[in-house]
Amino acid sequence: MNLLQIQQAANDLGAAAIPAETVTQPTEFKLSILELATKGGWIMILLAVLSIIAVYIFIERYIAVSRATKYDNSFMDRIREYMKDGKLDSAKALCRGNSTPISRMIEKGLSRIGRPLGDINSAIENVGNLEVAQLERGVSILAMIASAAPMIGFLGTVTGMIRAFYNMSMAGNNIDIELLSSGIYEAMVTTVGGLIVGIIAYFFHAILSTKIQKVVNLLEAKATEFMDVLNEPA
Repeated sequence: MNLLQIQQAANDLGAAAIPAETVTQPTEFKLSILELATKGGWIMILLAVLSIIAVYIFIERYIAVSRATKYDNSFMDRIREYMKDGKLDSAKALCRGNSTPISRMIEKGLSRIGRPLGDINSAIENVGNLEVAQLERGVSILAMIASAAPMIGFLGTVTGMIRAFYNMSMAGNNIDIELLSSGIYEAMVTTVGGLIVGIIAYFFHAILSTKIQKVVNLLEAKATEFMDVLNEPA
């Protein structure tokens, strides 16, 4: 047996003598979402504030618009009966009892009876526009957040990369991954955070816009129905 064979046999015996339990396994590191978000720096605080504002506006406006879409199918039938019977006070009382955009619009039309039909129609349209504007209050902020959040995230990307390159320039020849990790984390995390907030705000805006459009269509239909009642022969 030559020297190389002796050395190989010694290596094989040493490897066999090592217990299986002593073989170290790679450690798996887990990072929570909160810990990951904190690595994004101050940009993530701004994105968190925008997300809270977006959620608040969505919930508050969703409840308000949902109430506005509630409509009693017998409301206009009763208004028509009161108008045919000349009971305008009863019709106005019915409108005040409902307290919906439609009832407030019809009440304004009832208060203008006796004037030219053009004036009544203009008064109804003005009330309808005011009701829609009230429902849209704050919805434009959702559109702004949907547009601004991704740009703020990209701002964090730029600042993070600037920090990474600055750390590289200051480290000289002693560059390691830990030195660059903070800047790279900020760059990547803020980009993802900005996109998430922007996408959520976009969907919130789309949902509210769709519901408000349904209210607009309902107001237009009932305004037309009310004007048709006024044009009916006595």
